[in-house]
Amino acid sequence: MAKETKTKGQLLQKKLSKIDKSAWEFGKKQEIILFSKDYKDFLSECKTERDVAEFLVKNARKEGFKDIDVVRKYKEGLKVYSVFNKKLVVLGILGKKKPSDGLKIIGSHLDSPRIDLKPNPLYEDQGIGLLKTHYYGGIKKYQWVNVPLELKGVVFTNDEKKIDISIGSKKEDPVFVISDLLPHLGKDQANRKGYKVVEGEELNVLIGNIPFEDEKIEEKVKLNILKILNEQYGIKEEDLVSAELELVPALEPRDVGLDRSMIGGYGQDDRSHVFISFKALLTANPTYTVLTCFFDKEEIGSESSTGAQSLFLENFVSKLLDLEGCEVKYSTLSEVFRKSEVLSADVDGAFNPTYPDVHDPKNSTRLGHGLCLTKYTGSGGKYNANDAHAEYVSKIRTLYNQNKVPWQAGELGKVDFGGGGTIAAYLAHRGMNVIDTGISVLGMHSPYEISSKADIYQAFRAFSAFLNLKK
Repeated sequence: MAKETKTKGQLLQKKLSKIDKSAWEFGKKQEIILFSKDYKDFLSECKTERDVAEFLVKNARKEGFKDIDVVRKYKEGLKVYSVFNKKLVVLGILGKKKPSDGLKIIGSHLDSPRIDLKPNPLYEDQGIGLLKTHYYGGIKKYQWVNVPLELKGVVFTNDEKKIDISIGSKKEDPVFVISDLLPHLGKDQANRKGYKVVEGEELNVLIGNIPFEDEKIEEKVKLNILKILNEQYGIKEEDLVSAELELVPALEPRDVGLDRSMIGGYGQDDRSHVFISFKALLTANPTYTVLTCFFDKEEIGSESSTGAQSLFLENFVSKLLDLEGCEVKYSTLSEVFRKSEVLSADVDGAFNPTYPDVHDPKNSTRLGHGLCLTKYTGSGGKYNANDAHAEYVSKIRTLYNQNKVPWQAGELGKVDFGGGGTIAAYLAHRGMNVIDTGISVLGMHSPYEISSKADIYQAFRAFSAFLNLKK
């Protein structure tokens, strides 16, 4: 059969147009499947920010990482880490080029939207034991009702003893539920606006129903719950004030679709990139000194001592400079940051074909079509955005192309329809070149987000290429 000759227009199109391909067309499917299996195991194990930090430190130590506070001398290839308040972790590998030459950094966040307990959560009403809550991060509250939930976290007693709590992850464990109103009585509720279908003060969690056997006690169910907590964990009601207890979906990560091309699971925003960047670091053989930073509190504005707005990164880099033998002062840090380059690794919202009206089809990212390059975030007129400089966008685009990493450019929805922020703006504030890049997901901030296995693997390849940059 004669070979088909391409037309002038077809040749010109191939030369000038960006051809969008499925991420499954890049790389071996078996490698993609294997990587996704480890990823699902990670999601199953790590459902709170403390879980993630513990996972990172434990596995980093196995790979030879040392606490930076015990290191006394700079040595190329040395692996270091630091953890703060069990919720912020920085890992690094010392390069041939020293920290004063600039750093290659991948930043992600290890917190996810969830339901937190109030300081005084336990009460009884109509013979039912309940917990009062305060949701964390941006959620559609109605998505969290009638869903099995785990209770996880820590409680500190009056004598400052730490009690670890994890109830609902094992098959034999009970789970917890926020009960919704039945449709037979839900006429008025159905007339509420979407974000008010379930109000914040209606996110009350079922915790018990058996009364304590004593006729002289009024809140018998509440007392029985306190009795169980005291017998099993040594906890008193006052101890719940000094606790960090979170309700997260008691749902295991699963393959999605007949072709098993997708992964459903809680917390993929942004634990997907925590896992991916950690794996990329473990395989890195860098020229520059490289860091992977895992921040807390991104979902509520990157505040507090463990968020990206804190000075923890400055403290860590100061220790690197001290190892190098540099005089550590503000101007030195500023110069290091000015020379540094960052990937802000966070998810984007994939085009949802069921709700096309909120997307700009030409500027939306698609599930299974590779890594997103998000030049700017924010909302409206780019308010509260990091807007990456064209020179840096060009460098990262070229890096992806040279390594045959499929990528797509886009933004989160139509102009004026909404938007969102990441840690990028706070890292850029330090003077570093930063761009948001990562996988896109469906159902972001829901109890069960959906990602593409191919996108996850391609992100690993992209992050690996970045950490091994020569210049």
